[in-house]
Amino acid sequence: MAHGPRPAAPRPDGARRGRAQSAPHPRGGPRHSYAALDLGTNNCRLLIARPSEDGFVVVDAFSRIVRLGEGLAATGMLSEAAMDRAVSALSVCADKLRRRHVALVRSVATEACRRASNGREFIQRVYRETGILLEIISAETEAKLAVLGCHTLLEPGEGKALIFDIGGGSTELVLVDTETPQPRIIDWYSAPWGVVSLTESEPHVGDTADELVTSYARMRARVAESFAGFAAKLNGNGAVGGRLLGTSGTVTTLASVHLDLPSYDRRAIDGLIVPAEAMRRISADLSAMSVPERAKLPCIGPERADLVVAGCAILDAILDIWPAERLGIADRGIREGILRSLMAREHSR
Repeated sequence: MAHGPRPAAPRPDGARRGRAQSAPHPRGGPRHSYAALDLGTNNCRLLIARPSEDGFVVVDAFSRIVRLGEGLAATGMLSEAAMDRAVSALSVCADKLRRRHVALVRSVATEACRRASNGREFIQRVYRETGILLEIISAETEAKLAVLGCHTLLEPGEGKALIFDIGGGSTELVLVDTETPQPRIIDWYSAPWGVVSLTESEPHVGDTADELVTSYARMRARVAESFAGFAAKLNGNGAVGGRLLGTSGTVTTLASVHLDLPSYDRRAIDGLIVPAEAMRRISADLSAMSVPERAKLPCIGPERADLVVAGCAILDAILDIWPAERLGIADRGIREGILRSLMAREHSR
């Protein structure tokens, strides 16, 4: 939370590049806590941590599905109800930042705010009502932060690897070279399809299992079309197949179904390696179910039941262009990337 004089009004696009807010901490006390806030098209997530010898230790976290991008595909605008849900979640985050005496926080917004015609006005409202200054980051920055946050979970090996992040409004694909301790980004692509945007643009509908499967095929085809250019570049680089790492609610949810967990357990999921074919089978099974049937599955539930199939379609399309035998699962990404960059910046000072 920032105190004192308020900064100038946000840039026209709502962005403040690389801007981190200083937050209050005890008088005379050390600046020991850092925070990363990620407001996506579907989720609002906060992570507060302290540096440690081998990285950082999480001291508080918050996650809530807010569906900020709901209806965006049809109207081009963030709806009042969606903005209200997001502001409510961000108010909880602001309270946590105060109580945890966070020294430095970076708060970012992604695809929904990038695309919405009223994204800038929403950023200003958030600052007025919560004191949180959201920075609308580019798709490239989003991809880089995701890689920084999860690359340590890549399987050991040689050659190129693909890291992907299926979001609510977009999907980032990043081709990396791992010959150095921190992967070098060779190429990247941001597709305009995430679980919310694809569900709204190509709904998964049908009265029978066959109709649902046909509808799912249309979803996959739409994603495949958007991936075609990047797939050609991958083929041109001689980089097809090999190590694959995914970070998103889609892959962690499907991995939970794969393990038949009674409830989500991050300790069992983060860093898990699963057979790609197992994920394809789960996707096929889910695509033939109705929303109420999916809602009964413990690690999907009613909150994800209507969106998970879109994530499955995107994952299938990724496996089509990068036919890996195994898939690494990361329950970490942008927030962890932000924390690492903030701590590295402060350490260098």
